[in-house]
Amino acid sequence: MLRIGAHVHQADPIAAAIARGAEVVQFFLGDPQGYGAPVLPGDPDEFRRSARAAGLDLYVHAPYLINVATTNNRIRIPSRKLLAQYADAAAAIGAKALIVHGGHVLAAADPAAGFANWQKVFERAEYPLPVLIENTAGGGNAMARTFEAIGRLWDAIGPAAAAGQAGFCLDTCHAHAGGQELQGIVDRVTAITGRVDLVHCNNSKDEFGSGRDRHDNLEHGTIDAKLIVEVVRAAGAPVVCETPDDDDGQATDIRWLRDQLGRS
Repeated sequence: MLRIGAHVHQADPIAAAIARGAEVVQFFLGDPQGYGAPVLPGDPDEFRRSARAAGLDLYVHAPYLINVATTNNRIRIPSRKLLAQYADAAAAIGAKALIVHGGHVLAAADPAAGFANWQKVFERAEYPLPVLIENTAGGGNAMARTFEAIGRLWDAIGPAAAAGQAGFCLDTCHAHAGGQELQGIVDRVTAITGRVDLVHCNNSKDEFGSGRDRHDNLEHGTIDAKLIVEVVRAAGAPVVCETPDDDDGQATDIRWLRDQLGRS
């Protein structure tokens, strides 16, 4: 049975998940637009016990600014450090995995350098939980926007993926905005990565191939909602709705998705 949940504010993620009827909850541990160290949501042991009592699986999303692929030392080195800090913090509270964007290199740089930098991430450190690399919506030199790029990335980090250190998070909005057709996408991704570990289940406010990362609720937006359900069913992985929560939008999305999957 697929477990379904939402991305919520970090102030009280367990209460927020319960209010939405979630089985899975994802949250940040600090400013998503900053390089500050992660802040634990209270005593780690107590938080883990509370999450277990609520029947929740926890996932932590790393800050958006992390970019371990770049050739810019002033960004890459702090990014690696912060990624390790977030992995330790996420493991401390019992998270299943840490999600991070694939990053990019500058227009003048060779993308091969970015894939090599991802390889070094796992060669130079061991992580206490899986690091799930998420596909992104935009960027010509992005490491995880196109199937070709994801293939090159997995060529670089294959040993880490085989060892369970690295995995893949498939975002439906990002794929659509990045110009990747959702029809059959799970088969195409798993042919490269071997599996999908988590689905970020989002509709898109923008058109196919726009490169814009703006999520919408599941029954709204420019993606045929039936395609989103097909992706979720094919992936067979836990689901996080990162959709707007105006007027209880996330709870509505969770209920709708369960109904579509025959779980109501």
